[in-house]
This record gives sequence, C-alpha cells and structure tokens, in this order.
Amino acid sequence: MVERQLRRRGIRDGRVLAAMASVPRERFLSAGERRSAYRDRAIPIGGGQTMSQPWIVAHMTCLLELQGHERVLEVGTGSGYGAAVLSLCCAEVVTIERDPQLAATARTRLAELGFDRVQVRDGDGALGASDRAPFGGIAVTAAAVDEPPQALLDQLARGSALVCPVRRGRDERLVVCRHGERHVGTQVRFVPLVEGEAE
Repeated sequence: MVERQLRRRGIRDGRVLAAMASVPRERFLSAGERRSAYRDRAIPIGGGQTMSQPWIVAHMTCLLELQGHERVLEVGTGSGYGAAVLSLCCAEVVTIERDPQLAATARTRLAELGFDRVQVRDGDGALGASDRAPFGGIAVTAAAVDEPPQALLDQLARGSALVCPVRRGRDERLVVCRHGERHVGTQVRFVPLVEGEAE
C-alpha cells in the first residue's frame, strides 16, 4: 500500500508514510470487509458511511502539515482509522462522530489498539469542540456545501490548516484554509456533512 498507492502518487511526508504503514487498517473494519482493507477504494463501515481510500487519508493528513506538537480536530470519526493515523503525526486528536454506534465502536477499537491520544466524542462535528480550541489542524471527512463550517474556522489556530471537502453544485473538491486564504485542490467524493442536532 505505502509504495504502490502512496509514494507513487506523490505522498512524501515521512511521518505520514510511517503512520500509514503502522496503523492496522483491517482492524478498523468488520470481519466481512477486512480482505478489502488495503484496496485503493473507500470501504463501507455501516450507517451509510465509508472508510476513505488510503491515499485520501494520507493526502489529507499531509495537507495539514503537522509538526508533531499539535492538537488536531477531526470531524467524522467513522471507523476511527483516520484518527489513529493523525494521532501518530501530532500530540493529540479530538474526533467527533454524530452516529453514537460508530463512535462507540471506534472508541473501543482505538483503546484496544493503544491509541490513547485520541478522544472520541459524540455530537455535531460541524460545531467543533470549542472547549479544546484552538486546534493546530482540522480535518473534515464529510463534504460541506459551498463553504467549510464557520464554527470550525473560528477554532483554527493562527497559521494552521483546515482541510475539508466542499461541494459546489456537482463539483466536490478538497479545500485547504490557512492564513485566511482558501486553496481549492483535488476532486473528491465524500458522504455529505450533516449539520444540526442528531435525530
């Protein structure tokens, strides 16, 4: 995976590559999906959500340009795999999942695998975690419409990056916000970011 899917497609950050190599992706999937763990595609994890393909996880982590000392916010815990990767590239991860069942499963898996620098929260990730802000990086794993949520931008530390898929019409791309500027990049496809109270 690291050589064929990541290095050959431009992932150069050594710490990100090491994290991707060391986190057991299959352990964050159900038994029925584990054979597909390292394929170059998104994998269903239940609740209408997916685990992103390895390159997307690595690319988004690289875009944060983490140095290792940061507290990072992840919106959309899903299986917990992305949070595990992030936790090996920074000091601490706060990750928020609106589906209580997915959050509970991710919390258990992360604890079992020793990823003790990850705090999993239930709730509306679009609101962020103001009690732990500012964040040295924010990764959003669901697509916002038109713009990243303002609440997340408000919780970003000066000079740090927010990486979020943004859908405008039929076009969906990764947007990186840093220093008050927004850079539009890779075309992607994510599940929609759901905002507001969970049902």
